[in-house]
Amino acid sequence: MPVITTIDDLKRIYKRRTPKMFYDYAETGSWTEQTFRENTSDFDRIRLRQRVAVDMTNRTTKTQMIGQDVAMPVALAPVGLTGMQCADGEIKAAKAAEKFGVPFTLSTLSICSIEDVAENTTKPFWFQVYTLKDDDFMRRLFDRARDAGCSAIVITLDLQVQGQRHKDLKNGLSAPPKLTMASIANLATKWGWGLQMLQTKRRTFGNVIGHAKGVSDPSSLSSWTAEAFDHALDWKRVADLMKMWGGKVILKGIMDVEDAKMAAKLGADAIIVSNHGGRQLDGALSSIRMLPAILDAVGDKVEVHLDSGIRSGQDVLKAMAMGAKGTYIGRAFVYGLGAMGEKGVTTALNVIHKELDTTMALCGKRDIQDVDRDILLVPKYFEGSWA
Repeated sequence: MPVITTIDDLKRIYKRRTPKMFYDYAETGSWTEQTFRENTSDFDRIRLRQRVAVDMTNRTTKTQMIGQDVAMPVALAPVGLTGMQCADGEIKAAKAAEKFGVPFTLSTLSICSIEDVAENTTKPFWFQVYTLKDDDFMRRLFDRARDAGCSAIVITLDLQVQGQRHKDLKNGLSAPPKLTMASIANLATKWGWGLQMLQTKRRTFGNVIGHAKGVSDPSSLSSWTAEAFDHALDWKRVADLMKMWGGKVILKGIMDVEDAKMAAKLGADAIIVSNHGGRQLDGALSSIRMLPAILDAVGDKVEVHLDSGIRSGQDVLKAMAMGAKGTYIGRAFVYGLGAMGEKGVTTALNVIHKELDTTMALCGKRDIQDVDRDILLVPKYFEGSWA
């Protein structure tokens, strides 16, 4: 077993063990991938203030996200196709998150179903939904989430139309994967992954197939997805979906001050400043650059979280010091999952926690809830000066 000290260590193992089409799925941004790259590089522009002769005993990273106790302000983001990165991937990630004490968010387009995850965990998890046109399907989806004990719904707002991801198109990404000569050759080199996949019955979209009208097998899924997403989405529709659920709601995909104000006005429990990991609108600003303006706009009217670009505990600390109340990791936990299954997700969480705890201490803070912008050195015009 190699010594794992960073998320990049897990990424290297993940790349060796996972089929190319699924590795590329995680490592893909839309179009030129400018936003995908800047989500991480913009964190590097923010520096930290080192403080000394400060009592560093009795440190804690514990806090709350939407009223839920968390071991650190990090949730596992919803990631589609997680069960193709590793057999039963959503179950393994959810179990690791539960044991660590952070929220797990299941994607609607997961391989393992809501019921699969509920049967293999003991605590409530969060469930992500898209804004789909079919009210009957949405109601039944919400009913299933309630029956599974989901404590919050994350509504993704930035996927009415899908940004073009060149690698996915070239790889023929699907679940199950389309077997071309190139993909067969690559799959043949990933025998460990293949053996695990042969031992599970979960190889397609468990929340959709057999539940959506006319979708009884993978072959009918593509036509359903082409028609299912609501291109006419507006704030009234968002309000209707929130009412349909009736419980705690987090709105994901907020990258504009006016949108943040509308989300707060609707009474969301939290919003997630997120550009979908750079997978939707290429050329948009990074999430961390947009965070300060959105925080200024909504104040304490709604809890503000941040997603996209986090690869370390230092990134988490910077987001929290900027004013976020929570953060999300997607690729970081997927690297661990693809590298070592449940143990890899736990390793990713441990890496991030250690970096967060140590960096917080060296900045002179003992409690994550006391961290503020005073520990940061932010370059002038970090948020940009745009005409």
